[in-house]
Amino acid sequence: MDKQSIAVGLDIGTTKIVAMIGRKNEYGKVEILGLGKSKSLGVHRGVVNNITQTIQSIQQAVQEAEAGASEQIEEVTVGIAGQHIRSLQHSDYITRPNSDQVIDASDIDRLINQVHKLVMLPGEEIIHVLPQEFKVDGQAEIKEPIGMYGGRLEANFHVVVGQVSSIRNIGRCVKSSGLDLEGITLEPLASANAVLSQEEKEAGVALIDIGGGTTDLAVFKDGIIRHTAVIPFGGNVITEDIKEGCSIIEKQAELLKIKFGSAWPGENKDNEIVSIPGLRGRDPKEITLKNLSKIIHARVVEIIEQVYVEIKNYGHEEQKKKLIAGIVLTGGGSQVKHLKQLVEYITGMDTRIGYPNEHIAGDSDEEIASPLYATAVGLVMDGLKRKEREQKELTNQESELAESDSNETDVVDELNLATETTKERKSFLDKLTERVKEFLDNAE
Repeated sequence: MDKQSIAVGLDIGTTKIVAMIGRKNEYGKVEILGLGKSKSLGVHRGVVNNITQTIQSIQQAVQEAEAGASEQIEEVTVGIAGQHIRSLQHSDYITRPNSDQVIDASDIDRLINQVHKLVMLPGEEIIHVLPQEFKVDGQAEIKEPIGMYGGRLEANFHVVVGQVSSIRNIGRCVKSSGLDLEGITLEPLASANAVLSQEEKEAGVALIDIGGGTTDLAVFKDGIIRHTAVIPFGGNVITEDIKEGCSIIEKQAELLKIKFGSAWPGENKDNEIVSIPGLRGRDPKEITLKNLSKIIHARVVEIIEQVYVEIKNYGHEEQKKKLIAGIVLTGGGSQVKHLKQLVEYITGMDTRIGYPNEHIAGDSDEEIASPLYATAVGLVMDGLKRKEREQKELTNQESELAESDSNETDVVDELNLATETTKERKSFLDKLTERVKEFLDNAE
């Protein structure tokens, strides 16, 4: 099979590592060819804290995916999240030397590069710079300034910041697993691509991805990402609470949560009891479902309230910034019973559970359409998009070369020019990927 047409998403989570191989079918949908998952041992709250164990888990997931797809995996698109990610709003401007010429992509690049010079805390680096809206000579609310005349170009930016060492550690794990880093994507963005429709992004929506170690939030309005946050709590904290509250082992706590857990204690009767086998020769333990739900409820409320504070920070209560499409819940933690009702009760916003089935080919395995795999599906989509972009650039360069019948030196110049312009247009995440690659090559 053509290597160009397939992409691999690698979701390095706190509870599981997922490798997913996909390609686009003739209807433009993503067809999942192989899926591999392994227990994640070296990751805590989205951050790698044991390189050796993480490498083993990655290799295990990748081998499983390769076996399912009978494809050799060489390069992957990796998601980054974790408690070290934060975001801020920033406005900046540039003065153009010649206001008689129209604004082009290089002006926007110059403005974005200027934002990258912002002074961050030690060890932090800017990961994403996302323009919100532009102003040209004081004229506000411009979505696309290219092609306009103007001397002063300014913009509001959504800047995502993260610990550069954490990102390098992820790169290190991928490289040591014998894989190439093809791209890096922010996980809330990947999940959003997989489960949100364009209409929701236009109307205004908050995506809450409840993972094992972290809860990721991405807020969209008018089709643009407006706010991101990573809250350092997730499904694992709920399991931990059940373990402590019921004095049982983690494995049993996890099973209890999945099988009998509910975020709404009111629905359990007092006499509903689950019996759990005791440890080696001890009597079984009896746990009331009402108590179990109370433990889950208390922690889930805490997580949702923290997310709601972030949604308010974005400005949801202002009329202009209202999120009409409400909230979409995804990730493994979104499968807790009655969570949707609880979120609606706390926030007063419409809520649905997000399944990544909108972009997946119809004949795919049902398991893949679970909220559990939203991030992995998003990463595959991101990888495919990157491949398409590269293909397009190559074809453009080839057609330009074919057209030019002039002598060879011109051809060489043109090729250099073409590669320079494509270099300029690269998104910052591509640049970040290159920097991480470069760093790892030098560190070898």
